[in-house]
Amino acid sequence: MNHSNRHRHRSKKPKGRELDGWLIVDKPSGIGSTDVVNKVKRAFDAQKAGHGGTLDPLATGLLPVAFGAATKTVPYVMDGTKTYNFTLKFGEARDTDDADGAVIATSDVRPTDAEIEAALPAFRGDIMQVPPIYSAIKIAGERAYDLAREGQVVEIAARPARVDRFDLISRPDADTAIFHVESGKGVYMRSLARDVAKAVGSVGHITALRRLRVGPFRMEHAIPLDSLLVTGDTPPPSPDLLLPVTTALADIPALAVTAEEAARLYQGQAISLVDLMGRVPREADPEGGLLRAMAGERLLGLCRLEAGWMQPERLIQLEPGQQPGGEA
Repeated sequence: MNHSNRHRHRSKKPKGRELDGWLIVDKPSGIGSTDVVNKVKRAFDAQKAGHGGTLDPLATGLLPVAFGAATKTVPYVMDGTKTYNFTLKFGEARDTDDADGAVIATSDVRPTDAEIEAALPAFRGDIMQVPPIYSAIKIAGERAYDLAREGQVVEIAARPARVDRFDLISRPDADTAIFHVESGKGVYMRSLARDVAKAVGSVGHITALRRLRVGPFRMEHAIPLDSLLVTGDTPPPSPDLLLPVTTALADIPALAVTAEEAARLYQGQAISLVDLMGRVPREADPEGGLLRAMAGERLLGLCRLEAGWMQPERLIQLEPGQQPGGEA
């Protein structure tokens, strides 16, 4: 009995290496984000991987892939600032709001640069935005893109979005305009393109989209997908290419905790801010702000400040001696 239990327990062990860290991929056009994750997971022979923010198949650029313990930090990366460049083509609306879709409307109107510039302020700051019908938004439990593919009329309500920068950066010709956008979580570039074209009395869609930043990750961290994939007798990519788990949390203030406090956090207990007097970083927001709990150089997890207490929110639990790049 014991023997079979042990055997059953052993067979549950996930396949692959235990790797913890972030791989920043420069995604090519024509492949979905999940496919990228599956390919690099296979290339690294990793047990567990996920991505920090979907990119449409048409889009290129920065796709953060989380391995192991880094998957627990994905929500904090997705909350970070994102920057994009996109190309808007005037004259044709597409059902997907990008070049992969079918034409659903046309217009002969081609705006001047001044008309475009005059339309942009309405799309900056806190705005309401209707996501594309071909998106992963759930409507009555179904993905919008599944309903759209079945030919159903999809009605998606406008939702709040935050756009910190939206600039016209070049105008290659009358039909096209290139923009730079800096935005918060859940902003659809395809919707911005569609709505700006409408605002200048035309219709339009995205023909190119490149993501340049997600939270703390920049293009200088990114590795082209092709150079990561194992072909023939190429050796598998090195775990040294992974950034530490803590890189994703670089913008969150750090707080040093004692061994006793760490034990309490691991048990799910809150710690009074009175006990932490003089240690809470000044930039931490006492009402709902996040802190990165550190035991020396070791990341314990994320805690939230609320009503005079520090509550454990997400324990990462990298063990002593375990480096967040996968090396023991």
